[in-house]
Amino acid sequence: MKAKIYTNRSTLKILVVFTGLIIGVISIIYTELLVSELRQREYDQIDFFAKVQSKLATMNGQDNADVTFLLMEVIKGNDLIPVILADENQYPISSKNLEIPSELTNKEKLNFLSEKIKEMEQTYAPIKIDFNNGEVQYIYYADSHLIKNLRFAPLLQISLFGILALAAYLVFSTSRRAEQNQVWAGLAKETAHQLGTPISSLVAWIEYFKTDEDFDQSIIEELQKDVNRLEMITARFSNIGSEPVLKPKNLEPSVRNAVDYMSKRISSKVKLGVEYNIDSQVQINISRPLFEWVIENLCRNAVDAMNGVGEIDIKMHLTQHKNTAIIDIRDTGKGIPKNKLSKVFVPGYTTKKRGWGLGLTLVKRIVEEYHGGKIFVLDSVLGEGTTFRIMMPIIM
Repeated sequence: MKAKIYTNRSTLKILVVFTGLIIGVISIIYTELLVSELRQREYDQIDFFAKVQSKLATMNGQDNADVTFLLMEVIKGNDLIPVILADENQYPISSKNLEIPSELTNKEKLNFLSEKIKEMEQTYAPIKIDFNNGEVQYIYYADSHLIKNLRFAPLLQISLFGILALAAYLVFSTSRRAEQNQVWAGLAKETAHQLGTPISSLVAWIEYFKTDEDFDQSIIEELQKDVNRLEMITARFSNIGSEPVLKPKNLEPSVRNAVDYMSKRISSKVKLGVEYNIDSQVQINISRPLFEWVIENLCRNAVDAMNGVGEIDIKMHLTQHKNTAIIDIRDTGKGIPKNKLSKVFVPGYTTKKRGWGLGLTLVKRIVEEYHGGKIFVLDSVLGEGTTFRIMMPIIM
């Protein structure tokens, strides 16, 4: 059974995005309702002003004074809505709540207000004031700053939610990654520790057999190779979770050693080829046991992708600026679908019926975190094969 625990991360992302969308939609709908209500109130206020102004023109005496007082109270109460009073020819008479540059001349102010009138009538139809004597005036108005700012509230809320969600995800992801790293490191070190006892026992047996002149020495040599191999595996597991010791090395011996080891342990129907086009003087800081593990893992995956029949070509060369070594590992396997390319290094992803899908994850970690290099799928064609590219900085 594959490691499905890693799919919880995708579920969490979907849940966060879905929650954010719900909050955003509710916020936008509620804000639009508030904006509509405020717009209606502002319209009612301007319309009331127009009606009072029209009524004022038809009244005299004390009634006139009372209406005038009421009109002044309405005008004072409007400290938000930008308004312009104009005649029937759109000539500005007065204005309020507009930011008019103080350095403008009277003529420039009139031009400024005329332009504002044109802008306002694009949004709202002006409110007519009829004085019942043939004289007509119009009130042009626009949304107040309160409404304009309120319309940005949903965006602000969504942005804040996004920031909080991102911060929470980063904290969760970082803590989870640190926890996973501790688990893998502890497991790897415990495995290396457990291997130590049987390896020591095997070494003792080999030394014992060497003292027996009648014992077949060729068997001792093969046993010694297996012990050496186990010691290398132990060293690899010991280096997981700790800073590996990097030493200046030429790439060719490491790559060829890994290829030689794999060629004797895979199907004879798989052809392994190495093309080395890097000067022997070029060196790279590597941990040889870990780097050979990378090559072996990629070759093993390639063999699985080809079902034990095909070709694996490994080509090494420098970039044009000669500051980076490139290792291309190409197989003639079944290829990787385009929609799966981004998942090949994700923990838990595997096309095999068995396994945890951690091989390429460890490969990526060894190359990028331990060696400061880069690994990615250079290209992949279904039915033709896949090429993995490793880029390693050279010592200048």
